[in-house]
Amino acid sequence: MARDQQGLEIATTTSGGAAAFDAAIAAFLKYRVDTPVKTKALLQADPDFALGQCLAGYFAMLSYKQANVATAAKALETARALERHAGARERAHIAALEFWSGGRLDRALGVWDQIIAEYPTDILAFRLAHFGHFWSGDPQAMRASVDQTMPHWSTELPAYGTMLACKCFAYEECGDYGPAEHAGLASLELNPGDFWAAHGVAHVMEMQGRHREGIDLLKQLEPHWEGGSNIVHHLWWHRSMFHLERREFDAVLDLYDNKFRNLSSALTTAQPDVYIDVQNAASMLFRLELNGVDVGDRWIEIADKAEARIGDCLSAFTLPHWMMALAATGRDDAANRMLASMRDYGAADSAPDAIVRTIARPVSEAVLAHRKRDYARAVDLVRPVLNDMAKLGGSHAQQDVLEQMFLSAALRAGQMGDVKLLIDRVRSRHPVAPEQRIGYAEGARRLAN
Repeated sequence: MARDQQGLEIATTTSGGAAAFDAAIAAFLKYRVDTPVKTKALLQADPDFALGQCLAGYFAMLSYKQANVATAAKALETARALERHAGARERAHIAALEFWSGGRLDRALGVWDQIIAEYPTDILAFRLAHFGHFWSGDPQAMRASVDQTMPHWSTELPAYGTMLACKCFAYEECGDYGPAEHAGLASLELNPGDFWAAHGVAHVMEMQGRHREGIDLLKQLEPHWEGGSNIVHHLWWHRSMFHLERREFDAVLDLYDNKFRNLSSALTTAQPDVYIDVQNAASMLFRLELNGVDVGDRWIEIADKAEARIGDCLSAFTLPHWMMALAATGRDDAANRMLASMRDYGAADSAPDAIVRTIARPVSEAVLAHRKRDYARAVDLVRPVLNDMAKLGGSHAQQDVLEQMFLSAALRAGQMGDVKLLIDRVRSRHPVAPEQRIGYAEGARRLAN
């Protein structure tokens, strides 16, 4: 039986099937823009390879776009018809795809975690679990997965750099910055074009207030980004975050217009409504406006896309970002339809669906109330779910915009008890004092006076 690059058996029977599978996995792990091309080549090399069909379904689900779920379901149907030729590990992957495409990411995570326990060098299961735990707001599970798996890896395995990059990000999200940075830099030493490692180290520097270092790091690495997917947009967003903290607003707007929201960028394939691009754009415009920066008509194109995605609740963390655009452009009817779709979303017993209804919806409603200057209502909507917002997914740096929204509303409503609640929360969770952070300094100053 054929084996993949990590030495695991795969049930492909054609001469080019294993090589095509490895190429598709490598493109996925390295965030290459040609991942769809590699996946198509895999399916052409061996259309009867069940795990290959499953992989195509996984990639459809990774878009977090409702319109692509049907594509995943079709891939699942094909994989199921072929699974009699597959081994137990590959059948487990197919079961995970069935759960995920059926709206049960929580159940899929359980399958991936079990695969990793039995096959610790299954880089596909590991990376999907890393991804899924992150977007479920569970960094401790990310770290546990890394700690369980890393002893089985070495530089002799091709995806070792990916493991180091994932260790970097998992440890960073758990607040263990020293080992995180060490792992990320080790990955970059192996491959300076490792996007996930660059991303993890940027997070470390963001959390430690090392803004000039962060800008310099990303500038240094940028020549290695050719051929990257829209992860490149997110790295430019990170660079703009460093500039924002330095109050270099012109630099932020330049990066917005010419880098991470430049829909005609020659470096990447623009995906202007994919969840991470929406989060990048909306959160940055929102932060700029909180700091009194006029963002012009930049909200309009995001709001147009938001209207087209009403009812698509697959990415819980993206929903408040869609709402930022609808609220900023005064589209009250669309905003109310979006809130209604969140209220009615999914099945009662599904944890991901419940998060949309019980957390994403009130936070999104608070975004709308904040824009309408009903600040007391915004505070009242967020306060009960403040400690649960992490379940929406997203990093500390990304979640930060929602905390800043709550703080802004509390300050403008004159609710100093809630200002203290938020400042104390931030002070206990972030290594940089709120007095030294652009989004929190005013709140800390008001409390001190």
